[in-house]
Amino acid sequence: MQIAITRPVSESIDDCELTFMDRHHINLDKAIQQHAEYEKCLAELGCEIVKLPAEPELPDAVFVEDPAFVLDEIAIVAASRAENRIREIQTVEPVLSQYRNLEHLELPATLDGGDVVAIDKTVFVGRSSRTNDIAFFQLDEMLKPFGYDVVRVKIQNCLHLKTGCTFIGKRTVIANPDWVDISAFSDLEVVKVDKTEPWASNAIEINDVVICSSTFHRTNNILKNRGFDIKPIDISEFQKAEAGLTCMSLVIKSK
Repeated sequence: MQIAITRPVSESIDDCELTFMDRHHINLDKAIQQHAEYEKCLAELGCEIVKLPAEPELPDAVFVEDPAFVLDEIAIVAASRAENRIREIQTVEPVLSQYRNLEHLELPATLDGGDVVAIDKTVFVGRSSRTNDIAFFQLDEMLKPFGYDVVRVKIQNCLHLKTGCTFIGKRTVIANPDWVDISAFSDLEVVKVDKTEPWASNAIEINDVVICSSTFHRTNNILKNRGFDIKPIDISEFQKAEAGLTCMSLVIKSK
């Protein structure tokens, strides 16, 4: 059994933070419907859905991936200077502590969970506008006792490491090499997104099924041809918020 922590879509999502995208109106009703389908998909693939309380005044609160990331042994709680994100972290912690012991990054370290891709005993960390070098060094010290290697990954022109690269099982990552230095993944198989679909590199693997955005037909066909069992779903409203499939849940392997 896997646990998927989620949070309802905020009524204020139209005011979400944007870094690399122009702002387009987000249809709240459609976003709520798409989020419900997202949760349904996770449940059908074997996840128990645990819902955090709604935060109507926090536009980015639905993106529960950013306040923390979870390993088999421990959960790391992020640090942020942004007031809204601090409030999100405070509501994630009590639920997360039911499943893992918590360790906390400390300012001036800053980190978003979207910058972390954990594969076996390697934790890849993207150096982004949200995650700094101090966080990298703190993570290295925290995770050494558990036998993890922390590897810094260069990214450019995208918000998070997971915007440009995600793990999809079978020792494989899907990546946009224009945004992510894929040399960091030299010990893994790398599937490159179709060049016409630069945002297609965010997917989430649950019990050997890869949930992917239904928007990116060419990249989805690449995955099918590589033998992956894929489940395309519509998250078009969240894509307007510079978000992807991993952003809307914290998935935890139950012990």
